Amino acid sequence: MPAAKAQALFGGLMMIDADPVADATALERITLWALTQYSPVVAMDAPDGIVMDTEGADHLQGGEARMLSGIANRFRAKGLTARIAIADTWGAAHACARAITRETVIVPIGQTAKAVEKLPISALRLPEKTAGDLRTLGFRSIGELSATPRAPLTLRFGPEVGRRLDQMFGRIAEPIDPVRTPELIEVSRSFAEPIGAAETINKYVGRLVVQLVAELQRKGLGVRRIDLIVEKVDGTRQAIRAGTAKPARDVAWLSKLFRDRTEKIEPGFGIEKLSLVAVMTEPLEETQRVSSLVEDGNDDITPLIDLFGNRGQRVYRVAPVASDVPERSVRKIAASADDIEDGWTHHWPRPVRLLAHPDRIEAIALLPDHPPASITWRGKRHRVRRADGPERVFGEWWKRDSELEAVRDYFVVEDDSGQRFWIFRSGDGVDPETGSHRWFLHGIFA
Repeated sequence: MPAAKAQALFGGLMMIDADPVADATALERITLWALTQYSPVVAMDAPDGIVMDTEGADHLQGGEARMLSGIANRFRAKGLTARIAIADTWGAAHACARAITRETVIVPIGQTAKAVEKLPISALRLPEKTAGDLRTLGFRSIGELSATPRAPLTLRFGPEVGRRLDQMFGRIAEPIDPVRTPELIEVSRSFAEPIGAAETINKYVGRLVVQLVAELQRKGLGVRRIDLIVEKVDGTRQAIRAGTAKPARDVAWLSKLFRDRTEKIEPGFGIEKLSLVAVMTEPLEETQRVSSLVEDGNDDITPLIDLFGNRGQRVYRVAPVASDVPERSVRKIAASADDIEDGWTHHWPRPVRLLAHPDRIEAIALLPDHPPASITWRGKRHRVRRADGPERVFGEWWKRDSELEAVRDYFVVEDDSGQRFWIFRSGDGVDPETGSHRWFLHGIFA
C-alpha cells in the first residue's frame, strides 16, 4: 500500500528503505550455511528462499519431520520466520512453502497434485504479467489451470505455462545447480561413456578420494563432512553425504564410508560425472607413528561413531553439569569430544535410568518425613518394602525466581519384587509455598 496510507493506519510506523543487494547477500549466506548443515545440493530460490535436495542426507537429521522442525526452530531462535515444505519436486515445494500458512509442510510421495490443486496460480513461478492475465481469464487455482487443454494456453501465453506445470508435477526434470564457493575443496571425474555398475562407481569414488585427500593434505586440513554428487545423463543429480566425528583424511576409511552406501545410487540411463566436495573441514596436523616391537592396542572408537552417525543414528556422550537438580545435572556432548574432568559430587546413589520427565504417581505416606508405604505407577501398585531418604534438593533460585522456596524430597524405595525406584515429593510436605506436595517417579535403579 502507499506509505502515507500505512502511516495513517499505524501510528509511529518506522519506514526503512529496501536494500535488495543486502537481502541477496544475506540469502546467499544462509544458502551456504544450509549447504554445510542439511544437504549436498542447495541453491538460492530468489528472491526470498532456498531450495535443497535432501534425499540421501535427511537421515542424518533424524528424518524429514525432525529435520523440518529443527530448521524452523533454528530460524525462530534468530528472530526469523521461515516456511518450510518438502515435496517431490522443486515447483511443488516452492508453492507449498509460500501459499500454505503452516510453518512446516510435508507432501507425501505421489500426492503432489492433491497438495497443490487449490493453491493460487501466483505460486506457479510465472511472470507477473502472465499470472495477471490468467486471473483476468478466470483462472484462480493451479488445479483449474492444469485441467485446461494445453494447446490454447500455449497459443496465447507461450510454452512457459506448460513448462512450469510439467516441472511442478514432475513430468520434466528441474535439476538444482548447487551453490559453490572458492573455499570448497572439490574434485570431479567426467566420463565419455556413462557408467552404472556399482563396482565401477566404487572404483572411481576411491580414485576421487585419493585426489581429495591429497588436496586436503596440501592445505593441512581434515574433512568433517563430505558429499558425493552423482550427475546423470538425463540432467538429474543424486547426492550422498557422509560425516566423520573428527577431522579425517584417511583414504581407506573415507572410501569405505561411501562404499557402504553406493548401492543406494540409482544410475538410471547412466552416470556422466562424479564429484566429491569437502563442505566442512578443520585443521589436521600430521602425526608420526612410532615403530614398536609390540603391537599397541587401538582403543579409538571414532570409526564406530562414524558408522552409526552415517546410518542416521544420533551418537552422543553425557557429561556432568554442576547442578543439584537431577535433570539439569547432565548435558549431551559430541561423541568424540575431549573427556570432561569435572564429575558429580553427590554422595547419595543415583539411578542408572533417569526419566526425561518425572512421571506422576500416587503415593500413600504417613508423615512428611517418612517414605510412602505404597506407590501406584502407570496403573500398577507397588508396596514399599524398604526405603532410604529423604534427600532434599533445593531449587536454583539464582537462575529462576520461581524456585526461590521450591524443594524436592527424594527417596529410594524397593518393592516386594525387588524393583528399586527413585521418587520424590514436590515440596516439604508442610508449606504449600515449597511445592504442590504431589509425588513423582524420576528414575529406576538396576
